[in-house]
Amino acid sequence: MSLVYNDDERMLAEAARGFLQQNAPPAALRALRDTRDTDGFSRDLWREMAALGWAGMLVPEEYGGLGFAHTGAGILCEQAGRTLAASPLFATAILGATLIREAGSAAQKQALLPAIAAGQRLCALALDESARHDPAGIALVAHADGDAFRLSGEKILVLDGHVADTLVVAARSRGVPGETHGISLFLAEAGSAGVTVERTVMVDSRNAAIARFTDARGELLGGLHEGWNALERALDIGRICLAAEMLGVAGEALARTVDYLRQRKQFGRAIGEFQALQHRAARLFCELELTRSAVLRALRAIDEPGTALAPFASLAKVRAGDTATLAVNEAVQMHGGIGMTDEFEIGFFMKRAGALRQIFGDSYYHTDRYAALNGY
Repeated sequence: MSLVYNDDERMLAEAARGFLQQNAPPAALRALRDTRDTDGFSRDLWREMAALGWAGMLVPEEYGGLGFAHTGAGILCEQAGRTLAASPLFATAILGATLIREAGSAAQKQALLPAIAAGQRLCALALDESARHDPAGIALVAHADGDAFRLSGEKILVLDGHVADTLVVAARSRGVPGETHGISLFLAEAGSAGVTVERTVMVDSRNAAIARFTDARGELLGGLHEGWNALERALDIGRICLAAEMLGVAGEALARTVDYLRQRKQFGRAIGEFQALQHRAARLFCELELTRSAVLRALRAIDEPGTALAPFASLAKVRAGDTATLAVNEAVQMHGGIGMTDEFEIGFFMKRAGALRQIFGDSYYHTDRYAALNGY
C-alpha cells in the first residue's frame, strides 16, 4: 500500500493547487462574505471546475464522468482546504454523486449523474435532525402514497441545501430512531410542493440550510428500508474527504506561519530563530505528516474491495480534526496580535477548521465509534 501519490495524482494536485490559488484564494471567500452573495459561491467558478472534470471525479465514465479513484477527490478537497475555496464540490460531486452511484437505479443514474458531471445539477444530503450527529437517529417520516412516498419532518445543517436542485433525504420508513433497519433514501426536488429551504450561514462563512418537508413527494432511492448501507458508505467517504480538506487547512496554516516566522523581526532577529518557536513549528510539521499518512491510507481504503471502511474513516477524521485544530491555534498564537484580526486571513482558516471538525461527527464521536468498532 503506497502512502505517496503516483504520477497522475501528483499532476492532479499540482494542477488543482495552481487553479485554486489563481481563481479561488481566501480573498474570494472574504468577498463572498462581505457582499452577502446570494449563492455563497461563484457559479462561474463551478462551471470552470466542471469543465476540468472535477464535478465528475466520482461519476463513472459511462455517465460522463472521469471515474477517477477516490484519492483524486481527496486531492481536490485538500487543495480546496489550502485556499478555502467555496464550491458545491463536497455536497454535489462527492456526497450527491456517491449516494446516487451507490443506491440509484439505472434510470436514476442516467437521469442525474451526467447532469452532475456536467456541473448542471446541484445536490445536497438532508440527514441531521439535531446538533448532535446521529445518522441512525432519523425521525423524519416517509409513508407510502400509492406508487410514491410522502415525507414529513425537518433537517438541519444541509450543506449547500439553499442552492441544491435535488435533495437526497434520509427518512424513516419503518422502526424507531436508533435503528438502522428501516432507514430509506429519497430524492426530493427543491421547490416542489411541501419542500421549503431556509438558508443559514455558518461561522466559516459557508452555507447550509434548514429543509422542511410537509407531506412532500419523495422518489425512493435504493431499496425500501435498506438505505443504511449506502448512507453509511457515503458518509464515510465524505468524512475522509473532509479529513483531506482539514489536512489542506492545516498545511496552509503551517506554511503561512513558517513564512511569517521568517519575516517578522524582533530584537533585530527573525522570530523564527528563537528555538521555542522552532520547536512548536517542528512539532506541528510532524503531526501534519502523520495525519497525511492516515488520510491517504483512508482514501486508498475506499477503493479496496472488501475493506472495512469505517475504522479508516473515523481514524482519519479524528486525526485530521485534532491536527487542524492544533495548526490553526498555533498559527494564530505565533502570529501574535495580528492573528486575531479580521483583516488577517489566518482567522478564516481557524473558522473553517472548527466547522469541518464538527461536520458528520466531531473527534469525540469518532473516537467513540472507533473504539466500538474495535470491540471496546
